[in-house]
Amino acid sequence: MKIYIPCDAAALAMGADTVARAMESQIKSLRIDAQIVRNGSRGLLWLEPLVEVETPEGRIAYGPVSAESVASLFDAGFTRGGAHPLRLGVTEEIPYLKKQERLTFARCGITDPLSLADYMAHDGYRGLEKALEMEPAAIVGEVLNSGLRGRGGAGFPTGVKWRTVLNTAADRKYIVCNADEGDSGTYADRMIMEGDPFVLIEGMTIAGIAVGATRGFIYIRSEYPHAFRTMQRALAIARSKGYLGPNIAGSGKAFDLEARLGAGAYICGEETSLLESLEGKRGQIRPKPPLPAMEGLFGKPTVVNNVISLATVPIILDKGAQFYRDFGMGRSRGTLTIQLAGNIKYGGLVEKAFGLTLREAIYEFGGGTATGRPLRAVQVGGPLGAYFPDSLLDTPLDYEAFAAKRGLVGHGGIVVFDDSVDMAKQARYAMEFCAIESCGKCTPCRIGSIRGVEVIDRIIANQERTQNLQVLDDLCEVLLDGSLCALGGLTPYPVLSAIQYFPEDFRKPAPPPQNGHASQEISKWR
Repeated sequence: MKIYIPCDAAALAMGADTVARAMESQIKSLRIDAQIVRNGSRGLLWLEPLVEVETPEGRIAYGPVSAESVASLFDAGFTRGGAHPLRLGVTEEIPYLKKQERLTFARCGITDPLSLADYMAHDGYRGLEKALEMEPAAIVGEVLNSGLRGRGGAGFPTGVKWRTVLNTAADRKYIVCNADEGDSGTYADRMIMEGDPFVLIEGMTIAGIAVGATRGFIYIRSEYPHAFRTMQRALAIARSKGYLGPNIAGSGKAFDLEARLGAGAYICGEETSLLESLEGKRGQIRPKPPLPAMEGLFGKPTVVNNVISLATVPIILDKGAQFYRDFGMGRSRGTLTIQLAGNIKYGGLVEKAFGLTLREAIYEFGGGTATGRPLRAVQVGGPLGAYFPDSLLDTPLDYEAFAAKRGLVGHGGIVVFDDSVDMAKQARYAMEFCAIESCGKCTPCRIGSIRGVEVIDRIIANQERTQNLQVLDDLCEVLLDGSLCALGGLTPYPVLSAIQYFPEDFRKPAPPPQNGHASQEISKWR
């Protein structure tokens, strides 16, 4: 009998290790023949630690389990799926999971993340097996025909990048995975790396074979120590079993991978800044052109894709481009990994075909606000995404639909705010974030964001409010048109959307004076 207890960082934060020790103690004292498996998270984060037990009926879920509740679980016949206040029933029948379409996350929470045998028993490496029988151009064509687009933010067609690298002559090429997941309210990349690392390794290996690259790097954000350790162990296992190295699965083709830890800079989520960091330099934006696909890492053609993009490649190669393309809408094909966060009742990961509306994601899956107060604003796409009011919640999660409303789908993070939020302060936060995280390469971002905080402070203080609103509008136009990368170029989105949809927050009476001034606050960032 197997008992599954997540080793995902979210579950660990809620005491999963303590629960596992309590389970081990009960198993030993009661002399039960049982094995504890540390799986990844299913993504129902409000139920963590979510413990499952294998029964003839299927895997039965209990949660959230605490160490204190373990003894009562065993007393209630937990090992046979017995009744208990924490019993949730058959895991796959939980409505939150049952209504999803899990393709990229098909194994996450089901398998032991570091068991290669478990991975292969659940269709692992079938995509690579088929890729090894194909010509590189055919692999690229399959990815192109699937409609897969970058899941890191820009939504650029993955197959187009791969085709460019394939067709660019060079003595060496690279595959780089951008795992610097820095957007607010996002954790899908971390969940894959901690819960199903071999799918990322397989996807990157397929990419290497497709474009002629023999080496790859996974650039992981410094705040993900558990993911980093899991990926290192998974890489060693894959290498020892012949799935990385000079002779991939006996094919005679070479490809190897290395995990690198970032240094905590948000800007390194931008692909050229990430490449600078990988080369051992300061993380700063490179002007484009040349594109990384032509001159990337160490000046060589480089595929730079997000974790979710690369982790989706194996199922496309296994089941075919048309299978994946059948999900979604318009030019947004396949599934989106939505991450519900902020003031939300049921925070967690939802994988669903493109086309689900914001309202459906927030209410059908998220259950509305955690406070029970009316929802006022939603930010999609990280700290640079626009703030949408209730009137825009019926917008489908689709790249073009969001772009038409000056919004971003981005990495799929959805952060919810109730009616207690002050949107003028949120607009200020966007400018402040840009000022703190700017790499300093270009003037609009480096200086414009600092001036932006000062202008918003004057608006909040009701100092020549009308004139300063116009100055802010002009400043946003400069940031939008003159910044070298998306950090400065997208900062106007949350600022202008806050002004457009929540103008009343910019017309409040001035608050009482406080010590300090915006320029004094920001001086420490210079």
